[in-house]
Parts: sequence; structure tokens; C-alpha cells
Amino acid sequence: MANRGYRPTLAQLRTFVTIAETKHFGTAAAKLAISQPSLSQALVALETGLGVQLIERSTRRVIVTPIGETLLPEAKATLDAADKFLSHAQGAEGSLAGPLTVGMIPTVAPYILPQFLRLMSSDFGELEPRIVEAQTEQLISQLRDGHLDVILIALPSGKQGLIEVPLYTEKFVIAVPADHPLAGRTDLPLSVLQDLNLLLLDDGHCLRDQVVDLCRMVAVHPTTTRSAVAQASSLATVMQCVAGGLGATLIPESALEWESHRPGIATATFAADVQAHRTIGLAFRSSTHRAEEFKEFGKVVAKAFAAAI
Repeated sequence: MANRGYRPTLAQLRTFVTIAETKHFGTAAAKLAISQPSLSQALVALETGLGVQLIERSTRRVIVTPIGETLLPEAKATLDAADKFLSHAQGAEGSLAGPLTVGMIPTVAPYILPQFLRLMSSDFGELEPRIVEAQTEQLISQLRDGHLDVILIALPSGKQGLIEVPLYTEKFVIAVPADHPLAGRTDLPLSVLQDLNLLLLDDGHCLRDQVVDLCRMVAVHPTTTRSAVAQASSLATVMQCVAGGLGATLIPESALEWESHRPGIATATFAADVQAHRTIGLAFRSSTHRAEEFKEFGKVVAKAFAAAI
């Protein structure tokens, strides 16, 4: 039975959220820098005060109970509100200062980071950005779990519970071997994809999905036809394969400066009326109280992109 006069502490709520996120008592205790007995005591105190079981534990696994799943978003929102209160009390409300953990997809991070970090240093000298590079699904999962503050991904993500802010649109450019007949062309139709052996990134990379979507528009299915010559975990590896004559690929224009100057690489572009591009933007939890700060952060990202192309 719940104690009507009970009020959970922030430490107890943070204990519950961390255990629910990690699904492991030892990992949760290490993350919170407390002992496992202290962790267990905090959880028991929370469950006893509320009169409900939040976590089901056994020797082999940790399970969040149905009522725990229901209360988890509320606990996270409470912790977010407490963080907002602290920021306001410290005079940091509405400004970018202190630690900020930013997630970026691998086809964005290497190409805008140099400009981005310089701009951040000059525009927001008190900000301490921490960069995490991962694929979209991993970034969204870490964002929802509170491990990331904001992420930079291709939009739209189609995920619930997130606010998305478009920042810039960038064109796709075709990378081909230097001796390829298309090298240097600037008037290509989308149908040219039918004639190319396209090299793709591995599953999970949003750039792969975007290329596949473009191919489908002209009835090419690169995952099932001869176009799927190779797959790789990085755009740099794909470009080396292009330079070696294995095929062609599509790269975002922000990557041109870094990837297209390799020996053996040439580029070609689509005609001006061809819609071959992607939109990059920010995503953050809809429960956060830092939306305006993140939007200011996004303006710096957009400036970094403009400087990179």
C-alpha cells in the first residue's frame, strides 16, 4: 500500500531510471558511482513508498514491470525538470554552457566537426561539447535513455516523442572512378543510377537507405541486383573501392572536400531540376526544457555546414 505522505527523492528516481535503462544493477551502480547495496536500498525505498514494484529482479535478468514502464517517462520528465531548475538557479537558462552530449551520424560528423568545433569555441566559449558518433537507431535509443542531450541525424526520423528541427539540405553527388565516362558531367538525370554499379554502406546507415530510396524511384533495387557490389561500414572505405574501380557511389556534398580528392576519384552531378538530396537536422526529447538552447545550437551546426561546402 502506498504511503500517502511519501515523496520520492531525486536520487531515488535517478536510481530507478538508471536501472531501467541499463537493465543491470552492477552497471547502474557504477554509472551512479554508488555501491550496489546503496542502489538496492534506494530502489526498495522508492517501491515501498509508492506501494508498487517497479523492477523485477532475478539472478539472471532485470525486468521493468508494466507499472514501471508507465512511470518511467514521468520519472525522466521529473529529472529533466530538476535539471532545468538547477540551470535557472545558476543563471544558465537560455544559454549554452557546461557539458552537452551530442550524437552525430557517421556521414555527418567527420565533415562538419572541424568547422563546428571552431564555431562553438568562438560563439559559446563556456560550452563543453561531447561528441558521440553512431548510427541513427543507436543515437535515438541513447537520446531516449538520457545518455545524449541532442542528436544530429537525417530527417524525418518518424519516431515518437522527439522534436525535430531541420537545419540544412544537402545535395547528393556521384563519385566515380577517374576514367569513368560520367566523370565531370553536371547534367545527369536520376535514371543514370540504372547504369551504375552502386557501392553501399552497411545496413543501419541512413545514407544507405537514402540511396536505396533514390534507386527505387527509377526502378533500381540495389539490395537485390548487381548494383550491390560491396558494402562497407564507412564512407571512406566505399570511396577507396570507387577509386579501385569497383563501382560508383553517392556522397553528400559536405563530404566532397574530404572524400573526393583521393587519387582515382572523379565526381558528377545531377541536373539542377533533379531532387536528389537529404535534410539534416536536430532531434531532442519532447520532454526537455532546453528546446530554445538546442535551436541556438542548431544555428551553429548550420553555419558549420555552410562553411564546409
